[in-house]
Amino acid sequence: MIREELIKRIKETAYLEGDFTLRSGKKSKYYLDKYLFETCPDILAALGEEFAKHVTEDVTLIAGAELGGVALAAATAMTTGKKWIIVRNSKKGYGTGKMIEGAIEKGDVVLLVEDIATTGGQVIEAAKIITEQGARVKKIICTIDRKQGAKENIEQAGFEFDSIITKDDLGITA
Repeated sequence: MIREELIKRIKETAYLEGDFTLRSGKKSKYYLDKYLFETCPDILAALGEEFAKHVTEDVTLIAGAELGGVALAAATAMTTGKKWIIVRNSKKGYGTGKMIEGAIEKGDVVLLVEDIATTGGQVIEAAKIITEQGARVKKIICTIDRKQGAKENIEQAGFEFDSIITKDDLGITA
């Protein structure tokens, strides 16, 4: 799927107008429902291909934070043939109680994929969990940057950031 078609498909599938409160606590007149676009096989496959363009030879692992980053990380891993991990939002109180599901090794170089970035808070926390395991986050890349501080916050936290598309690409002026 070409980039312009991907942008069109995401907007027609996941763009909603109304009064919304975002995870960051910010209020918004629009909402991009990641689950609506992540559950469409054609969009998910195209996103896996887009994320794969950011996988350099030194990247050993793909990571996605639960819940929105999981399908994206899986699609990217399937496109690249790289292993992938899930970074939990919180420790589960049973079983292994791990914050990371899947195998991560000290020295791994990780591409961390994210769905929608507003302030970047959740993905920064996921990146910190990865680095606490002795791995290095090469880059954080999101599907959509709402352009509300995520890039600045992520870079201030010491991580490289990029996005596949922005709210501007979607023609959102709100």
